[in-house]
Amino acid sequence: MIKRLLGCLLFAVTLPASAAFDIGQLMGDLAQHKGGKAKFVEKKYLAILDKPVVSTGEMTYTPPDRLEKRTLTPKVETLLLDKDILSIERDKQKLSINLANQPEALAFVDSIRGTLSGNRAALEKNYALYLSGNSDKWVLTLLPSDQKIASMVQRITVTGSKNQVRIIEYLQADGDRSVLNIDPVDGK
Repeated sequence: MIKRLLGCLLFAVTLPASAAFDIGQLMGDLAQHKGGKAKFVEKKYLAILDKPVVSTGEMTYTPPDRLEKRTLTPKVETLLLDKDILSIERDKQKLSINLANQPEALAFVDSIRGTLSGNRAALEKNYALYLSGNSDKWVLTLLPSDQKIASMVQRITVTGSKNQVRIIEYLQADGDRSVLNIDPVDGK
């Protein structure tokens, strides 16, 4: 009995102290994700409407900076973010925007891309980061540190598990909000 107790104590002493789950660990976990496909359901809550606007579709993420969001319902639309170029296709019309010329829009886009790729430096350029939870269930809150961004977005809350982002909620400065639920289809 004493040998077993001593063995357990010796084993415990040789283990590194268990550090609290922190932003560095989360970003490291997210950076390990190899991308993939997911289905999404997005609900937009607008002050002028009684019910949320619900859209569904598919997303594809290819690290570090390519994200495609293809809305299937209620209306087909494709958003493709490739580096700093955002392409929008809707009703047979195409539009491309160079986000490098739109710093506030780029900061908003980088909140998604920076989180998916685990790029802490990109996130901290425009947001204060607050993390709660553990690696199995975490919540990362991004609060704008720039007044121009804060005039558009009050808060971004990202919820996930391990290296998977599951929910992204945007609370706009005007009180409208959007909740994007993400469900991976490739099991990653």
